[in-house]
Amino acid sequence: MAMSEQTVTAIKSYQNQAQVLVKNYIIADPFIPYTSILAGLLACKVVYDLTQLISTFYFKAYNGLTKIQRMEWNNRGISTVHAIFITALSLYYVFWSDLFSDQQHTGPITFRSSWLSNFGLGVSVGYFLADLGMIFWLYPSLGGMEYVVHHSLSGIAVAYSMFSGEGQLYTYMVLISEVTTPEINMRWYLDTAGMKRSTTYLVNGVIIFFAWLIARILLFVYMFYHVYLHYDQWDYPIISSLLPFVA
Repeated sequence: MAMSEQTVTAIKSYQNQAQVLVKNYIIADPFIPYTSILAGLLACKVVYDLTQLISTFYFKAYNGLTKIQRMEWNNRGISTVHAIFITALSLYYVFWSDLFSDQQHTGPITFRSSWLSNFGLGVSVGYFLADLGMIFWLYPSLGGMEYVVHHSLSGIAVAYSMFSGEGQLYTYMVLISEVTTPEINMRWYLDTAGMKRSTTYLVNGVIIFFAWLIARILLFVYMFYHVYLHYDQWDYPIISSLLPFVA
């Protein structure tokens, strides 16, 4: 697929901007990314405590759980709230926001970002750090090495997109897959509460099937199609902007 001279010039221009951004970002604007990460960590602590408080008074099964089970119960409350937050923000940016719209003529979509998109990704990084901390603290009760690898790679990818401002549209597309997390957590809650044979458990399983089909299969087909349509805007790999610093 051939690119016009104007497109090549635009990509080179934004590539140079990305190099400067990666090199000077911490000095230039440290407020939003680090504040958002701290906000994410604080939110995790608040949600953990609220989950513990609410569950103690309103869920009879909670008080009969072991200490480790109660901690996992509270931890899943954190992941559920994070999933709802990041899914809502991701849907907004992918389908409704003008930031990544094709009608916007502010350069390739692979280099577009805003303070809000950075803040949202920072909150997500804070969640991954908090969850990793709990996994290490209670290892392997909350998950084995596969969880450590998953959270580490996810946190690094989201952090890179936030700090560099690159590929945020596709980062948010992938984060839409978090829509399946609340249903999976609910399945664990129902199982732990002894409701595995209930109608609610069955309905939850059906919801998981359709949510997984849409968010983790069909959505990725749409993402690859979107990449194909905008191939001329990312023909220069993002990683190429970092080569001058590696050489």
